[in-house]
Amino acid sequence: MNDIRISALEIAAIFTDRDALTALHDTAPVARELERLGYQRIWYSEHHHFAPVGTFPPAVVIAHAAAATSTIRLGSGGVLAPNHSPLSVAEEFGTLSALHPDRIDLGIGRGPGTLDEATARALRRGADPASDEDYRRDVAAILSFLAEQVAPNPLPAPWLLVSSPAGADLAGSLGLPIAFAHHIRPGNTLASVERYRSAFTPSRWCEKPQVTLSVHTVCAETEEVATWHAGPYDLFQDRVFKGVSGTLPFPAPSEAAAHLFTDEERQTLAAYKEQQAVGTPDIVVPRLRKLADETGAEELMLVTIVHDFHARLHSHKLVKENLASWAG
Repeated sequence: MNDIRISALEIAAIFTDRDALTALHDTAPVARELERLGYQRIWYSEHHHFAPVGTFPPAVVIAHAAAATSTIRLGSGGVLAPNHSPLSVAEEFGTLSALHPDRIDLGIGRGPGTLDEATARALRRGADPASDEDYRRDVAAILSFLAEQVAPNPLPAPWLLVSSPAGADLAGSLGLPIAFAHHIRPGNTLASVERYRSAFTPSRWCEKPQVTLSVHTVCAETEEVATWHAGPYDLFQDRVFKGVSGTLPFPAPSEAAAHLFTDEERQTLAAYKEQQAVGTPDIVVPRLRKLADETGAEELMLVTIVHDFHARLHSHKLVKENLASWAG
């Protein structure tokens, strides 16, 4: 497979020595550089009251990035349906698509984007968490409102963000392309993609199954440098395993390097990283291609949470150049 498309999921990471405003100001230069490198698309995540990630509405960030670029696709990874009125989502993304034709994606997700119960309830104006049926109804309503957009306005391309077989089944039944969160739940990837393909029914939005995988990716010329830059995410992931990921920002690389993991923690983290792509190009590219081959994914979306701005862009550059030239 020599035609794998490469994209990026941008997360406004907050570090102990780097605030959310800095991450926000990086949006335009990152978008311009990834456009220059030939990346397919950039998506922006939705989070609320979550210490490691800034609270910036995807639609606003998309508008900012779109004004700074001209060809790269931009979208939400994702807009979280339980937090929004379906009509408002359709209007916002319909407007973005009218202003930037054939460049806007609407990635729809289910989670609240926060681990704080009070924040989740505030987002839903006091309502209980969305049920499976609530979510299905919200997604269907968003699609219906999108379809009602007045021609000749171009429509945004809807996607469903998926991390489980149940979500994959919903995407397939609605005939939507999926973006699978491999960087969050790699153990669910193969079963979910298989479920999606078997459930897929063609729709006005998508004629055949379309799969994108998001993969934690850090690439550098040496393993030592890649490990250094991946260190803050390693410590964050250890907190995810312990259920305390939302309480602290990402550590600075020096803090992460000084952290002492137990043997059990190292083994758990190593098992996770074996399914991601961290290291030199000789390590990263074969892992990415293996994932694409195993799943049949047409596109890989890199999640590159790196403290240093230039190192992050360099990681993206190394992946793009080496993936394009790798003979397999």
